[in-house]
Amino acid sequence: MKHLFIINPAAGKYDKTGEFTQKIREVCDKHCLAYEILVSRAPGDCTRIAQAAAATGDPVRIYACGGDGTLNEVVNGVIGYMNAAVTHFPGGSGNDFIKIFSEPAAFKSLNRLLDGDVATFDLIRCQEDHYSLNICSVGFDARIGTSVGKYKRLPLLSGSGAYILSTGINLVKGIQQHYEIEIDGEVFNDKQTMICVSNGRWYGGGFNPTPKAEPDDGMLDVLLVKGVSRLTVANVIGKYKAGKYEELPDIIRHFRCKKVVVRCDAESEINLDGELLMGKEITFEIVPQAVRFFYPKGLTYCAKKPATV
Repeated sequence: MKHLFIINPAAGKYDKTGEFTQKIREVCDKHCLAYEILVSRAPGDCTRIAQAAAATGDPVRIYACGGDGTLNEVVNGVIGYMNAAVTHFPGGSGNDFIKIFSEPAAFKSLNRLLDGDVATFDLIRCQEDHYSLNICSVGFDARIGTSVGKYKRLPLLSGSGAYILSTGINLVKGIQQHYEIEIDGEVFNDKQTMICVSNGRWYGGGFNPTPKAEPDDGMLDVLLVKGVSRLTVANVIGKYKAGKYEELPDIIRHFRCKKVVVRCDAESEINLDGELLMGKEITFEIVPQAVRFFYPKGLTYCAKKPATV
């Protein structure tokens, strides 16, 4: 079996290509593995590299060396290829998807990843040909999330710090907009602050809005946050960030469903695992058991059950 490492030099606060390469060669040479290291040069490269490897039909394990955006690109490259399994060898500012696991730091150990277990996870399909492993959003939150990249390389700012700065800047621009939202056929026509569609549980460098979401249950966890004022938004976002939506049932509504359609009055930002898309009518739907994901042996990713091979 081949091991393919795809490094994204644009991930995180600085280029980690040299660090990744040294670690990979030391461990893989020690174990006499068949491996290859490739470096992306432009947006979309990780997808193209992963797809080319998967399309050979040979068994391959692909390591996304970077942040959540790098993992998203790699996942989008292996859609339809069950001979390929992907994982995250983290080097980004947030590394949020792997926080669903019982020991996220274990993903930094290449020795443990090489001996990993495999699970089959769902994906969120957005706009027909884009896929999310973790969380998508529209509204105030999407504007925040997709702006983080502008600030993450500023001195002294962590992933969460960049997110907080982006929140403050977008707060000035406005909080709520009108949307028509259809959730498994039920229509909501109102002003909303945020619309969150989850397969995973963590994003934004520390936000955990859907703590009960499972990546393999065939369902989307959706939060609709009603339009709120600037005076109340801090409290609402605090509850949202901590996954305490049940404490604000009149403002934050939770749904479990298979399909969501969001109709916007104008072209709007879509946050897809931290990547920016634009759209006016946006469809999110669950694609069950769509990608094979491997992780350090012995870890769990569900609150109610152990991870399985």
